Amino acid sequence: MTASDAATHVFDVDQDNFEAEVLQASLTTPILVDFWATWCGPCKTLGPMLEKLAAEFNGAFRLAKVDVDKNQQLAAMFGVRSIPTVVLVKDGQILDGFTGALPEGQLREFLSRHVQPAEAQVAEEVPVSAETPDQAVERLRQAIAAEPAKADLKLDLALALMRAGQADDAETELTALPANLATDNRAVRLRSQLDLARALNGAPSLAELQQRVQTDAGDWQARDLLGVRLLLEDDAAAGLEQFLAILERARDWNDGAAKKRLLAAFATLDDAELVGRYRRRMASLLF
Repeated sequence: MTASDAATHVFDVDQDNFEAEVLQASLTTPILVDFWATWCGPCKTLGPMLEKLAAEFNGAFRLAKVDVDKNQQLAAMFGVRSIPTVVLVKDGQILDGFTGALPEGQLREFLSRHVQPAEAQVAEEVPVSAETPDQAVERLRQAIAAEPAKADLKLDLALALMRAGQADDAETELTALPANLATDNRAVRLRSQLDLARALNGAPSLAELQQRVQTDAGDWQARDLLGVRLLLEDDAAAGLEQFLAILERARDWNDGAAKKRLLAAFATLDDAELVGRYRRRMASLLF
């Protein structure tokens, strides 16, 4: 996190400015309030992770730091009995919270329930949006060689390998991740993608599967594999449509495989609106 990131997304609050900087400000931007103290060991672990995520989320939330030794009345108002205690304030109300130093994966999961990262400006020196998947893999391998202790890069590499179609290598990198990253939302999503990718071992090409489904709309095996291919080749909605077609017309085929595919697919997608729409359609067919 750069100094400018800290100035923008992380700030100290006290009794005097709490109402304006937290309660009022939360009407437009969620505020994560971190109650901490200089003598608190777990706070020294949690604080930097929260600051890192505040920078990464790029203004989707702001992090307010409250030193409980200097603001005992404020801590009492929130019923803080142990530290670190973290609460999320949104629309002037406490929305959620937790006590203790959670690992980064659980912090990401906590935040993802309420806020989504804002789009950050692309650094001029690394035009990632123009990269091919193979170029991303090479860039990340070079970065890891330069900073082998930076575990986050290894998760980024696993994700890039999956996008490049190198599922076996992606799985190897995923398995080797340290415990704090193994539960990261991105790692969980990648694990679901790998489970789906295994279904394509020895499977026909996309064109052949499309031809089979066009010739025989009831070729459930072809439709199932077509759905997986479309999902993993960045046409998620089209892939989900294939699974829904099976669910609607052959719910019990292959021991209810269509429902299982849909649930697995939902776990791989980070488009909440798309997932919600197809969850409702699935539910309408099942109940």
